Amino acid sequence: MSRPGRDDAPDRLYTLTGGRSGAGPDSPFDLVTLVVAESEPAAGMQSEHAAILRLTEYPTSVAEIAAELRLPVSITKILLCDLQAAGRVSARHPHRPAITDPDILEQVLVGLRNL
Repeated sequence: MSRPGRDDAPDRLYTLTGGRSGAGPDSPFDLVTLVVAESEPAAGMQSEHAAILRLTEYPTSVAEIAAELRLPVSITKILLCDLQAAGRVSARHPHRPAITDPDILEQVLVGLRNL
């Protein structure tokens, strides 16, 4: 039984990635990495690459890109690595404010206990 919205044809996925099965150990992409297009799609570009460039006009996570393309995340990461190697996308991790002051953490804990 096939899952709706998924392409279960492994030969198509093999063709999309040029036979590669992984993005490599030094890949900067994980599910929450934000990807931003650095250029417009070019004529003759692989349709999935062009779709990624259109989707990433604004920062978009790898998980969102995979969902929009209806591709497995592993395949999406390989395509993103191709685009990054060509200088067409940039990747960054979301900013997290770090609270390192123990006094602030203690105040938050006391406030939560008082609720």
